Amino acid sequence: MNDLMRDPAALAAAPLDPNQPTPLYHQLYLILRDRIRTGELARNTLLPGEQELTRLFNVSRITVKRALNELAADGLISRHRGRGSIVSAAPIMPVVRGSFFSLIESLKQMGLQTEVKLIEAGYVEAGPAIARLLELSPEDKVQRAVRLRSLNGEPFSYLLTFIPKPIASRYTARELAKVPLLTLLERVGAEVSEAEQWISAVAAEPAIATALDVPTSFPLLKIERVMRDRQGTPVQLVYAHYRSDRFQYHVKTTRRRGGNAAWRAHA
Repeated sequence: MNDLMRDPAALAAAPLDPNQPTPLYHQLYLILRDRIRTGELARNTLLPGEQELTRLFNVSRITVKRALNELAADGLISRHRGRGSIVSAAPIMPVVRGSFFSLIESLKQMGLQTEVKLIEAGYVEAGPAIARLLELSPEDKVQRAVRLRSLNGEPFSYLLTFIPKPIASRYTARELAKVPLLTLLERVGAEVSEAEQWISAVAAEPAIATALDVPTSFPLLKIERVMRDRQGTPVQLVYAHYRSDRFQYHVKTTRRRGGNAAWRAHA
């Protein structure tokens, strides 16, 4: 026996956006897929029928049918004439884990365990905001690169990096596309030994949502990170957007006894 959804209207909490480049059927597919993967739609749940989904999301029946067919092709649901669509066992999605205590080594390991696609790269003027973080003049040139990192073929981070031109000019675009960036920096004499970062939660913008294969406004973990060499000179600035269902940081703190309160973070 299959369980009926208790509140079908909850599915439409994330409305579809006809103005974004992702087709409506794929937006609907992403919403339902992520509900299944997070367990919100449990195994053996009977989904609302095509007519009800059409009403909930204000789309055509063809759009709904195509989204359901893609879910079935991925093994996430099974479709039965006269009975409807039933949620199958959701595949286990690997999660990448990082550590604040061993940040540099964690990032190096991540580069070796995942695949990166270079989307674009070129030189631009730093401008005031980038120049301030990289301790440059606004008119100085920096390499701007956009990369997409994946694990098991599934995208999980969208990376926008800025590197001073004197450093970036020591490696090629081909190397940037194939070699982990921290490894490249080490090779050209700009080994990273210190990092400072700021973490926040943001909603996925259309372009980033499309790249990460998630709905617009999907929750992302945004990390702004400045990397410095042994002399304390900034060598890289990265704005990283991570899928919240594919990446997590682990932090554990202990308080030292006596004297002024002090905390130590470790993995």
